Amino acid sequence: MGFRPVVIVMALIVLSGCENMKPTDFKDSMPRLEIEKYFAGKTQAWGIFEDRFGKLRRQFTVDITGTWDGKELTLVEQFQYRDGEQDDRIWRITKTGDHTYEGKADDIIGVAKGESYGNSLNWQYDMDLKIGDSTVQVHFNDWMYLQPSGVLLNRARVTKLGIEIGSVTLSFLKLEKGSTVSGVEFNDWLSSGGPMQAANQ
Repeated sequence: MGFRPVVIVMALIVLSGCENMKPTDFKDSMPRLEIEKYFAGKTQAWGIFEDRFGKLRRQFTVDITGTWDGKELTLVEQFQYRDGEQDDRIWRITKTGDHTYEGKADDIIGVAKGESYGNSLNWQYDMDLKIGDSTVQVHFNDWMYLQPSGVLLNRARVTKLGIEIGSVTLSFLKLEKGSTVSGVEFNDWLSSGGPMQAANQ
């Protein structure tokens, strides 16, 4: 019986540590993430949604077209879910300081707040999340980490009234023209349906 309280205390310590993580913790981490540069042009992403019990609920890919005009980053996101559903979202993101951003989209409630240091970006926002034919208001605590290979890893905790209901994991890939994936030129790989094949494997 003495083992259970120890486990509970350790779990609380771990959760507390996650909640206390700050973007400034990564100020010396490289490569530096500047989303207005990273997302300019074409980007591909693969993602999953897991419920709070760790059960995989959805798999999807995203085609992203980004435009940076020096003040505002516009991201046109086209979602393709494994079950055949499709969805679109347009983000309009403004850089408000050396390390801060604000973003808006149709399904975002109010304004998303972002803070970036080193190779990381943390987004905090509320969203009307579609579930079947209805929507539920949830909160996203969204972290991105740029890797040396140009891969951008994204992990988001989704909560409702402070209770975690699931998590979203995404991997973004941005390759320059002429780069290859599995021996195939990147643009040819995209047009041949490579991303969807990878998501379905």
